[in-house]
This record gives sequence, structure tokens and C-alpha cells, in this order.
Amino acid sequence: MSDPNCFSLSEAVRQVGAIPGGSKILALGQTVFWDEPMKAGLALEAAKAGVGFIAGVHDTDYFAKVSGNKDSKAKFKTLAHNDGSTRNLWSAAAEFSTLFGSETVITKEELLKAGLRFDRLSRSRPGFLDEATEAWGWRGIVSTDENAPITLEVPGDTLARELCNTLRWAIDESVASMGDDYREQAEKFGDEMNRVFCDVAEAPNRNLAAIYRDLLKPIYLIVSGQDLDFETSQTSELLRFNRSTVNLPRFELFAKYVNHATRKEACQAYNEAVHEYPGLYELSRFGSGAIPFDLVIPGQGRGTIRLGNRGAVIATKKPQFLSYKKPLESLEELASLIEAKFGPNCAVIGKAVTLIGMLGKEFTFAFHDGASSYVKASRALHQKLDFKVNSILRIKYQTWDALADIETWFNLPKPFQSAFGGEAVCAPSFASRWRTVVTEQQERLEQLGKIKKPGDLLAYLDQRVGGAWSSQAKEYEQIHECLAELSKAIITAKQQRRELYAARHSSGQKWQAIQHEMGDHFRAAIFEKTPSASDVSKRAEFVAQLDALRLERQHLETQFAELGIKEREAARSEAFVKVHKRRREIELESELKRLTLIREAVISSKGLENANRRPSAWWLPLVSPDGKWFERIMETATCCWEPMN
Repeated sequence: MSDPNCFSLSEAVRQVGAIPGGSKILALGQTVFWDEPMKAGLALEAAKAGVGFIAGVHDTDYFAKVSGNKDSKAKFKTLAHNDGSTRNLWSAAAEFSTLFGSETVITKEELLKAGLRFDRLSRSRPGFLDEATEAWGWRGIVSTDENAPITLEVPGDTLARELCNTLRWAIDESVASMGDDYREQAEKFGDEMNRVFCDVAEAPNRNLAAIYRDLLKPIYLIVSGQDLDFETSQTSELLRFNRSTVNLPRFELFAKYVNHATRKEACQAYNEAVHEYPGLYELSRFGSGAIPFDLVIPGQGRGTIRLGNRGAVIATKKPQFLSYKKPLESLEELASLIEAKFGPNCAVIGKAVTLIGMLGKEFTFAFHDGASSYVKASRALHQKLDFKVNSILRIKYQTWDALADIETWFNLPKPFQSAFGGEAVCAPSFASRWRTVVTEQQERLEQLGKIKKPGDLLAYLDQRVGGAWSSQAKEYEQIHECLAELSKAIITAKQQRRELYAARHSSGQKWQAIQHEMGDHFRAAIFEKTPSASDVSKRAEFVAQLDALRLERQHLETQFAELGIKEREAARSEAFVKVHKRRREIELESELKRLTLIREAVISSKGLENANRRPSAWWLPLVSPDGKWFERIMETATCCWEPMN
């Protein structure tokens, strides 16, 4: 291990087992089809060491939704994620990635940074943003309901077909990336994977949480190749709140916000902790009396808990109410009120920042590298409250490096072919080259960002891409020479118009000077006076000068208009329009190619890095049915502790 603060999976389990008072490892995820079952390696080590391991389904979070689907007839819809129409999409309960894919959106900011002439493409290709920025190899299912349900309340039979179809898409795309000699074997695995899932998903009268929970052990078995013994759970069960669970340590943080004596200080600490984090809101955004916890009520959904001195509001879709005579002083009081009105199966869920403090009090969270963007805010809250929580166990994988000893070939998807220099690559070559590819593609993005002129872009494409771009670059040079010749008449007319404009301006200044002098003479020698013959003659001279200037200005205006006509005629000539149009076409083609290069560079750098950190676990047996890829990833995995206090 190069980092002295990191250690192996087996050592991580040993250290968890040594935590005073005991702790179980908690692997909590929203879906079974992404990176969560990668923790099968941790479960395997935990079983060997006799340390408790719980694989749980986070079933109390909201199912994804996205605006613009109100008129959809289907209750659920599979979407791609881009920086346009689905910019605000967030789908965790039903997301799928193909082999090499990830939810890596190519943002508009990245396009602009890499020099893309965005406005030009927008004018010529009005809808290009969605396709150009789409995350490659990723799909997510969203609810079309304006009020999205939580996962616990999603009926399996309404979602099963969409889940099966989207999983089939991910499997088929992944199988297509396998080398010809290995594709039949991958197809058999894909069919079996799809069958296992659909058999469970299509069972009647099941909600999505139950489907995922039932799939945990089969998926862990498929990924690891071993029948592992571990607990399964879900947040609606782990955080069930009633009179019999109220004294569990997992509700200690909740108690600080319920007890009237500590609530103000705790709420202030929360507001300060989330203040600097985009997407996190102070409690006032949730209404008066809001605390950073929600209550899940069977049949009513999930809503923010708002506490007053004589009653509470649960901000579900249809608000629910609790009444009491004085401010709450203990959890027991609230648990009794909730159980008496709503029954014993309600659950208290910490909002993103407080959930870790709840479960981290009893369990050791196992998070993958890059998982959970709210951890820093959670740590800040715990520090402000002096609240002790178990450290998070972070797991880092070397997914692509671990292909070094795997005997298989890939038919690379198109976005990776240019970066890797070919369509087919064996697994060891992919392993040895992928980090270099990432660096090269990052450099390419920087180089593209420095290219501002169309001619320079064509020269770059000629040098780096080759092919027809050589002739395009030459034609562009010829077009510029031709335009220079055709533009001579326009340039001459423009220059003459500038000269006439200067002459007209000078004439106008003379006009104003004569008018001013004429006015002064009128007031001094003529107005209410008896002018002399010389004074009358002087005034006549002024009038004559103005008449001459008027004729001069009329002549200038006529010349100015005639030159304008000549300039427009030259600009509208058939030859000029044709050549200019061809120049725009070549410039547009080069910008579209730049767009492709940017997209491929982001996918082959940032996208590969993201997939390396958090791969879809089912890729492993699809690529390596003998389990060697899984074994090697787990052997090289490193863990470290992330303090939460």
C-alpha cells in the first residue's frame, strides 16, 4: 500500500471488529444495479472475520423525477442525463450503466472551456445541446408524477417492465463491447442476469424496496461467485420509530432536535453547517418549526417534521398533525404521539446531512470513493454539536488496472476508439493504457480550448485527425484567398465611405460654426438695430456659405448612398455569396468535429475515471465469468477512515 493511511479490505474488517462496543458494517444503497454490490468483497472478509455486515436498501428517499413529464401517460420513464432538458435529473433508485459508462454529463461549461463556438452551433443546430452533453452509457428511470413517491411506496408491478427493459438495454450494450470470441459467453451471463432480476421484479404485490432487498443476496452471489451470509435491511426498518425503538442510539441526534431545551442550538448548528454547500437549504426553507428530519407515515408518504410549542405538522402531500399541551421535552413523548396516531411502522429519516449522524452512531458506513456529497456538511454539524459518530470506511478500487491479468478482448465503443487508437483491445492493454489515455484526453481538451480561429482549428484537425481534414484545410485557405480578391471592391467601397463620412462630419462642423457666427452677427449688428450696408452684405455672405455647404452635403450624401449600393451589390454577388457560404459550411463542420472531440475526450477521461471509482458490479462476471477480475479488484482495493467528528 503506497498510502500509509490506507489498508486492505481484510484489515478494514479487522479494525471495524476492534471498535469499542462493537459495530456492524452498513452498506446502504438505493439500487442493486450500480456499484453497491461491489461491497461483496467486504462482505466476504467480514464473514471470514465474524464481523457483522448489513446490506441495506435506502428505501425512504424520493424516487427520481424531472420536469416536463406531466402529460406522459406512463407512470415511469427512462431518460438519459444531459445538460439541457434533463439537466436537473437525479436518479439513484433506478439507474443503469453499460460497460465503461457512467453518469458523466458533458457540461456546457466544459464545451465552452474547450473552445466550442456555442452560439454558432445553437443557430445552425437548435437542439444540439441534449445530444452533445448526454452522459454516455447511462440511463435512469424517473417518476412522471408531480409528487414523486419514495422507493418504499413504488409498486413493483407498475415499474417492473421499465426496469427489465432498461436493464436489458444496459446488458445488450455491454455484451456488444465484448470481443467476438467472448460475446456468446457474455450473452449467456446477460440472459441469466436478466432472468434473475425479472423473476423477482415481476412477482405480484411487491414494492420496489422489497424487490431490491430480495435481490441483494442473489446479486452479491453473481458478483462474487460465493453464497455469502449477511443481514439485509432497509432504512424504513432500520429507522422505524416507535415506543420500543425510541431509546436506540441511532435516534440520539434526533433527540437534540426534538427536546425543546436543545432544539434552538441544534437548529442553529445545522443552518451553519449547510450554509456554504450548494443544494443544501437552511431550515427556514422548510417552514416554521422545521427540523432536519422527515417522518415516513405508511400510506401518507414522507414529510418534514415541524415542531411547535403545542403541536407538530408533518409536511406530507396531505399534511398530518399532532397535538400536545406543552413543548416536547423527550423522544418518548413524540414516539408515543406518533405511534398512537399513525401506528408503530413510521420511520424517522434524517435529511441528507443528518442521516449519517443517525446510523453512524451505531454502524460503520462503507462508502465508495466519491460517494455521498454531503459528508463534509455532516462532519461540520457533528463538530458543532460535539456529537460522536463512527468514522466512514472509504473503499477505493483499481477497476481498470485489475484487468491486467484478465484474458478477454473488448470491441471498444465509438467514443473510446480514437483515444485508444483502435476498435479492438485486449484487457491487459486496456489496463496498461487507460491512465495514459486519461492524461492525453485531458491535454486534448486544454489544446482545443486554446484554439480560437477557424483556420487554426482546421490546421489542428489536419495534424491530429488527418483524413479529409487536409483537403478541408487547403480549401479553406483557397477560400480565404478568393474572398480576399472578391472583397477588394467591398473594401474599396468601405474605405471611400469612411472618407466620405469624415468629409461629411467636417462639413457639418463648418455648418455649425457658420451658424454660430451668423447668429452672433445677427444679435450684434441687425436685431433691433439699423444695419449698415456692410452688415447686410456680411449676412448675405453667411447665407451664401450655408447654401454652398448644403449643396456640398447633398453631393456627399448622394456619393455615400451610391457607394453603399455598390458595397451591397458586391456582397450579394453570386460568386461572393457562394464562396462565403462554403466558408461557413467548412467552419461549421470543423466546430461539429471539435464537439465530437470534446465529447470523446470527456468520456474517455472523466468518464473512465468515474467508472473506475464506482463500476456497476455486474460488469465483473459479465467480463470475467471465472471471477478473476472480481478477485483482483478486491485484492488491490484500499480502504481509509474518514472521520466524522
